[in-house]
Amino acid sequence: MGPHPAVAAIRLAVRRALHDILNDHQTSSAEKTPHERPPLPLVLVACSGGADSMALASALAFEAPKLGIRAGGVTVDHGLQPGSDLRADEVALRLRELGLDPVESVAVTVGREGGPEAAARDARYAALDAASARHGACAVLLGHTRDDQAETVLLGLARGSGIRSLSGMAAVSGAGGRYRRPFLQLDRQTARKACLVQSLPVWDDPHNADPAYTRSRLRHEGLPALEKALGKGVVEALARTAQLSRDDADALDAWASQAETAVRDAAGLLECAKLYALPPAVRRRILRRAAIEAGAPAGSLFARHIEEVDRLITGWRGQGAINLPGKVVAQRQGGRLVIRQG
Repeated sequence: MGPHPAVAAIRLAVRRALHDILNDHQTSSAEKTPHERPPLPLVLVACSGGADSMALASALAFEAPKLGIRAGGVTVDHGLQPGSDLRADEVALRLRELGLDPVESVAVTVGREGGPEAAARDARYAALDAASARHGACAVLLGHTRDDQAETVLLGLARGSGIRSLSGMAAVSGAGGRYRRPFLQLDRQTARKACLVQSLPVWDDPHNADPAYTRSRLRHEGLPALEKALGKGVVEALARTAQLSRDDADALDAWASQAETAVRDAAGLLECAKLYALPPAVRRRILRRAAIEAGAPAGSLFARHIEEVDRLITGWRGQGAINLPGKVVAQRQGGRLVIRQG
């Protein structure tokens, strides 16, 4: 008799992700001389102790040895609750009991920039980046599910963000494709059921039910209200929207990359007349990229900033310079758009 359907589903998702990781690793290894070739690839799982990441850790421990992949784990202690250090140690112990090695518990200090959720996320990814580099891992698995994807799309929609934000989380992201999300096609309930039938202990973070957090309110109030009003299938539809938006955003990004060289003069300055001739979606991507290259932090550069810069091209009335985050200034000078440090 085979495994429970929920267990089979999560193992299949992880197996597919590991095959992709292995193919990428073998491609990069083939470019090296024999004495430079690394040992067996190491894949880490980021585990909070919740159902999603525990199911992911269990599937990684089961599938990795069959493919000749070493499997380890990292848990991050955000220090936001009393006893969080003890809980992180418990999660690390559970990972070791699954057979993962190396396993590490990393304590971080969460700042305040961008709000508590964003600050915790930034601290967590910085810790995962450092752990990956420390252990020489070729990938880190994250337990984000289809439900998480739906929430991310709705949050982007509520902020009035562009199509890139509506594309949600990518299955592969980070430097060199470090982060992999095998569960984006699986719902949260499947992961929880897989833990239940395997008798895996699960810790439910109280922050996930705290209405002080935007994502928590969306999860427990917003999405259920949408499903009540629109019927079942909202989560699946939002996740599908994310994929379609990602495909469109990727195509527009590629178009903008190709068009950028054609709208610069011999000195590399952006020519307003040529920018004006481009479709708005392409033009604004070029403007955003130019602002980031000048030093504007990507996370602080919002659609309203780019719209203001865009008006220097489409609604020119002799207006002055536009101040952007990171002390970057955009201004129109003699038919050219100059974006630089102020």
